[in-house]
Amino acid sequence: MTEDILINISPYETRVAVIQQGAVQELHIERTSQKGYVGNIYLGKVARVLPGMQSAFIDIGLGRAAFLHIADIRESRHERAHGGHPTTPIEKLLFEGQTLMVQVIKDPIGTKGARLSTQVSIAGRMLVFLPYDPHIGISQRIESEAERVALRERVQRLVSPEDKGGFIVRTQAEDASDEELAADIAYLRKIWSIMQKQARVQGAPSLLHADLDLAQRVLRDVVNADTATIMIDSRENFARLTDWAREFTPSVIDRLVHYTGERPLFDLYHADDEIARALSRRVDLKSGGYLIIDQTEALTTIDVNTGGFVGGRNFDDTIFRTNLEAAQAIARQLRLRNLGGIVILDFIDMENVDHREAVLSELRKALSRDRTRITLNGFTQLGLVEMTRKRTRESLSHVLCESCPTCGGRGHVKTPKTLCYEILREILREARQFNPKEFRILASQAVVDMFLEEESQNLAALGDFTGKPITLQVEGIYSQEQYDIILM
Repeated sequence: MTEDILINISPYETRVAVIQQGAVQELHIERTSQKGYVGNIYLGKVARVLPGMQSAFIDIGLGRAAFLHIADIRESRHERAHGGHPTTPIEKLLFEGQTLMVQVIKDPIGTKGARLSTQVSIAGRMLVFLPYDPHIGISQRIESEAERVALRERVQRLVSPEDKGGFIVRTQAEDASDEELAADIAYLRKIWSIMQKQARVQGAPSLLHADLDLAQRVLRDVVNADTATIMIDSRENFARLTDWAREFTPSVIDRLVHYTGERPLFDLYHADDEIARALSRRVDLKSGGYLIIDQTEALTTIDVNTGGFVGGRNFDDTIFRTNLEAAQAIARQLRLRNLGGIVILDFIDMENVDHREAVLSELRKALSRDRTRITLNGFTQLGLVEMTRKRTRESLSHVLCESCPTCGGRGHVKTPKTLCYEILREILREARQFNPKEFRILASQAVVDMFLEEESQNLAALGDFTGKPITLQVEGIYSQEQYDIILM
């Protein structure tokens, strides 16, 4: 299945859309002011060791301390690889004030700081360099055992025995020549040498190596044999990426295109409309059914509904067809929205076991196109499907949106009636403590209207009880839940 990649670059952000069969399948957005940290390597300083959690907080200069778990410490990983469970506690490996080299493996998300590892790796075009690990690994996406063995032997021949470190062979290396592999090895070792020199002269915390920007990562990681064109809408960046590709990804140069059309690049495939839909809670299916997607900090839930779909021969057939279509839509929405972590899928209940298996099979097939690691379990006793999708960066909604200032992210606000009663109770409390000449209520139009209509008797009764006049004033800039009580 061929695909096209659109790269829209401005001084403040880079946007990338992956198009298949005329529809947007993936969206990537990187703000200049909010660039991710995954892959960056820092010289950090241990701020605090937590023996009870077997973890530590590391200052890497991001303002918020980053998190390092014992499972991500190189010495501990080595122990697990040879003995099953780590035997050395973290307080024996780290101490406060210690300087160490760490790599970000997960961006800060919500209130959580970045997650770190001391198992540093540097990604190249065809190989990933592991400075502290001498073995040669092969990407799991290369499934042919014969191909895996051949690639391992080729890399082993190219690696000098006296050189330290190992490599992971990426899928891009399948068709690479020995000269290209050798060039990648030399490039990665050069970066590592520069980092080591910087670490000796720079103080902690400091940045030793920054990962590539989004456009460069797309050329390195996203482009594959199915990619037909890579359209870039900036002449300056087209030239910059062409120069970069000539050195690191020469196979993509012929597919780079400078887009000069009058219409904005993202308008060609309605990518901006797709972004707007990807921020909506509801996703309509072509059949008339729909999905409801709710994202929380801990997990994402996706609920499937038949809606107005009545196209089947019977009710069971309608449910089955809706669930089949939903399986395709769910896989696409996970990629579009970059949803990660635990995902709970609530398909419409199916009594037929064959229908369940068919829907699960369709879901696995649709998820197989995802570039992110996924684990998928079958139906639970409650009829839910549990899955996980590796989360390394913020979801699309977290990049583009913030919590509603009115409801604070609850998704609902107090009714005007509720607020009227809250204000009446507050006036009663104030009347017992103070002796003003008048109480003035400043509130939104909806709350004032409620006081003038349904709650006018209660307001008058409170005025009589306190012996003080109560006046109303509309504040147009107040949200529904905002109000003030002024003691005159």
